[in-house]
Parts: sequence; C-alpha cells; structure tokens
Amino acid sequence: MSWISAEAALALLGTKPQTLYANVSRGRIAARPDPEDPRRSLYRQDDVERLAARQKGRRPATTVAAESIAWGEPVLSTAISTVANGHFYIRGEDAAELAKSATLEDMAKLLWSTSAPVDFGTMTTTGADTGLIAAYRQVAELAATQMPPSGRARSVLIKDATLVVSLVASAITGARTGPVHERLAAQWQRPEAANALRCALVLLAEHELNASTFAARVTASTGAPLAAAVLAGLAALSGPLHGTASLSMGALVRDAKRYGVETAISSLLRQGRPLPCFGHRLYPDHDVRAPALMATFPVPALFAELAETGEKLSGEKPNIDFALSALVAAHDLPDDAPLQIFALARCVGWLAHALEQIETGALIRPRARYVGLPPLQEAGHST
Repeated sequence: MSWISAEAALALLGTKPQTLYANVSRGRIAARPDPEDPRRSLYRQDDVERLAARQKGRRPATTVAAESIAWGEPVLSTAISTVANGHFYIRGEDAAELAKSATLEDMAKLLWSTSAPVDFGTMTTTGADTGLIAAYRQVAELAATQMPPSGRARSVLIKDATLVVSLVASAITGARTGPVHERLAAQWQRPEAANALRCALVLLAEHELNASTFAARVTASTGAPLAAAVLAGLAALSGPLHGTASLSMGALVRDAKRYGVETAISSLLRQGRPLPCFGHRLYPDHDVRAPALMATFPVPALFAELAETGEKLSGEKPNIDFALSALVAAHDLPDDAPLQIFALARCVGWLAHALEQIETGALIRPRARYVGLPPLQEAGHST
C-alpha cells in the first residue's frame, strides 16, 4: 500500500489540516509515523483518494456498495466490536487489556452478553479422531441435526452455542474438561505455553466483520442452526488470506536463516511483493493484537530481528499472524497450531454475530452489479 505526506493528502482533499486530522480520528483515513521523521505522519493514499472522490459529488449507489464490500464503509450495524483510533474494542472494552487476564470462557460470556458462567466441557467429541478435521466433521454433523433458532428463547440458543464450541474444543484438544487454553497446552505437551495460548484465544475470539464472520452472519440470517453458521465460518477461515495467513511466514523464515534477515526481506521488497504478516489495513499504526500476544512469550531472536528489520525497510509492523508464527517457533508447536487456535477462538465470535443477526430477523441478501454480456432478447424480437 502507498502512503503520502500531509501536504499531498491536503492537495487531494482540498481541505484544511484540521479536517484531515478529524478524518484520521474517525477512522476514515489511516495514518502512521513517517519512518524518516517520526514527528511527521504519512496517510494511506487509497483512503485519501476515496474520500476525495466522495467529496466531489454524490456517488452512484452501485459505487458505494462496491467500495463497501472490500475494506470500505460499514455494511451493517453491530454492538459487538469495532476497530477505532488504533484500538480494538469488544463490547466497549479494549481487547489488549482483556487479553492480559481473560480466558476464552470469559470472552464467550462477554461476547454473548450472558450473566451465567460459560463452560466448554459440556459436549465431547463423538469419534476417536482429534484435530481440526475432526472438528469440521463433527460441526457438520451437528449442523444437520441441531434445531433452527426461530421461536426459541435466547437462553436456549446460548446453550446451543456452548454445545458447538464445546464440541470443537473437545475435538481439537482431545480433552473434556478444564479451561480451553490449558487443554490445548496439554494436548501439545507444552504446559509452559498455556498463558500465551490463553492470550491468543482471547485476541482471536472476535475481530469485527471479517470474511469468516460475514459468512457466519449470512448463514445465520437464513434461519439456519447455529452450528451451520460456525461451519460456514470454518470454511471461510481455511483460506490463505485469512486463517492460514501465518503459514506464509514459512518461506521468509527459511530465507532469513539461509541468507540473513535483511537480504531475505530486501529480496521480497525489490520484487514488489509485500512482506507476509506485516501491516493491517484496519490499523493506522500497527495491529495492536500482535504486541499484546508477543508480550506473553520469549520471542525467538530470528523473529525479533525480522520484526525490527521488516519495519525499518517496509514501514509496516508485524500483525497477529506474525505473532502466531512466532508463538509456534517459541514453543515448538505443530505447524497447524495457528489455524487450530484461530478456529477454536473465532467460534465464539461467530456465534456472537449469529446471535445478534438472529435478533434482527433480517435476511442478508445483497445484489450483484452485473457487468457481463447483455441479456439475449426474447425470441421474435429484433436485436
């Protein structure tokens, strides 16, 4: 992504500096310190150009809709979470602060707005296999049998939600009882990693309207069972641009070990390729979840050097996927540990959005803007 100076931004916008700063504070334009002069700020060019185009006149509804669906304007209302002013808030609470002591069970209580304690030991795996594939299979089986939410009290739906996460937790950890992060640590035989896993689960439980959450909400809007909404989220999560993004660090780490950190990073940048797991479009400075997670474990020297050199050469800072990759290296966790952690944690957020969507009673059904061949004329009509 391109960053421009305040002077260039003001020239595009045709406004006063105060207006530029107001747009930054409202999250309309991302900003970050200038690497060459920390006293100055740079502004994301895409954001500035989008806002400048909007100020020139009312845009067609099709243009607004098209921009909204890809990192643009909000497309639906939620009381669950938001990224604002460089922070991430869940039900009004700073996620980085929550991550210092909360558990995934605490996050479920907060996200689902329930007063009762949440225990994810109420459903055990129905087969001998464990792991993410087992979780996918069993959620699919539950989706085929769980009752739809229509006409059922919220307290009953909370029990359904608890059953879904309990099943996923049991399938992934192979254990029936105890806090989820401790069960994960025991499954991977890394008890010393329990606190870092707890923090990761909290930070990943929710992140506004990302791709998998939108998939879960769309599914819930049809009246499908809660397990079906989670299954949709799991399917979307599996992509390399989402839940498996941390795997993209593998090649960079290998090259850094072979050729040195600066050479490996410079090689990517000279090819015009972005650094994997650096930067996040929702945060003007840095993904606040990354330092919150990396504060819970000794960051390997190679990853510390990658973070420092990557920021120096690209101007971007590590994101949560970088932190997950560093966590795997620090505690020698399985290669697919990030996806397992991600899936288990985000189930809680998907269900929060599903519950909220059910309360609206509305079907999410956007329209497509057709740009294909003109429709054929009916038979007998001239062309």
